[in-house]
Amino acid sequence: RIMVTPSTNPIIKMAKFSAVILALAMGAASALVRTAPSMGVPCAVQGFGRIGRLVARIMVKNPETDLKLINCGYDAEYMAYQFKYDTIHGRYDGTVEVDGDSLVIDGTKIALSHTRDPSEIPFAEHGDLYVCESTGAFLTGESIQPHLKAGAKKIVFSAPAKDDSPTIVMGVNQDSYDTAWEAVSCASCTTNGLAPAVKAINDEFGIEEALMTTVHAMTATQKVVDGASKKDWRGGRAAAANIIPSSTGAAKAVTKVIPELKGKLTGMAFRVPTTDVSVVDLTARLTKSTTYEDICALIQKNAAGSQKGFLGYTDEPLVSTDMETQSESCIFDAGAGIMLNPNFVKIICWYDNEWGYSNRVVDLMVHMAKVDAGVKSPFAMAEN
Repeated sequence: RIMVTPSTNPIIKMAKFSAVILALAMGAASALVRTAPSMGVPCAVQGFGRIGRLVARIMVKNPETDLKLINCGYDAEYMAYQFKYDTIHGRYDGTVEVDGDSLVIDGTKIALSHTRDPSEIPFAEHGDLYVCESTGAFLTGESIQPHLKAGAKKIVFSAPAKDDSPTIVMGVNQDSYDTAWEAVSCASCTTNGLAPAVKAINDEFGIEEALMTTVHAMTATQKVVDGASKKDWRGGRAAAANIIPSSTGAAKAVTKVIPELKGKLTGMAFRVPTTDVSVVDLTARLTKSTTYEDICALIQKNAAGSQKGFLGYTDEPLVSTDMETQSESCIFDAGAGIMLNPNFVKIICWYDNEWGYSNRVVDLMVHMAKVDAGVKSPFAMAEN
């Protein structure tokens, strides 16, 4: 008599194989939409323009954040299309699906709402949310009260505030964050592209006075062809066909986060016909005499130490497209600067005015949440 063990019995083997296939199929189906709670900071995005979409892309890939809700006037199908494709930053590196009135990104469902009235956004349904306010329409402490009443915990403006709401530039003054603050501005992309280098140089050598020029890529506020702009006549000209002198408050805004430079720093802008990446040119008179080599060494040290992730450094002969999708706020170009004498210097710093800035918005939200929770922030200012 030959004994057939369970492992060799063809019927049992087939049953086991079928069970495995069924389990795998059920697991795959359940994996399509994850519902397990995330340990990341619960977040929402209000407004789905250039910055809102990139902030959302960063959040869904960042283990420190858990994107719960997006509020936008568009329908789910169009939002999925906008999220998935980007002329500058490329196709999204993951899966994007629509499930009813939700997006399913990399298997995680993200709720959508579609209202222009912040008091109607269902923040309260998704926990104590840190909200990226990127519509540009609500940039004061008073205007975000409906957000808070609807259940939002804290608001981060992805633009300069239009009142005296506090401003944080990561890599410069994030340690000044106060848990009592309800709304915080992340300043502008240009302020973020300038302030980290200014802080490094001012802390070490002192800045007596300085002028900044930003050579800035086109943005959505400009005209495709010549149009009307009563407030700024030059700003009404075709963006892709002109170099357009413009005003900017970015340099003065640096003094909000480095108060000792008040009255010592101002600047202007040129809008140029490129689609992304900008560059700041800072010409400064220093308090302490130094050499250009010492300035480069200082920036390189800080980029690897106390300002890592915010201040970058390159000594390669790069151009603007090489900086697309760089995550640092401010990338010092060692080969582009010049020095006239030991107290008079011009430095050049690149910044991806979309991607770099969007990373700082997310970093600020994480920093605020950690400080609010009484735990150590991964973005607390480090020592060199």
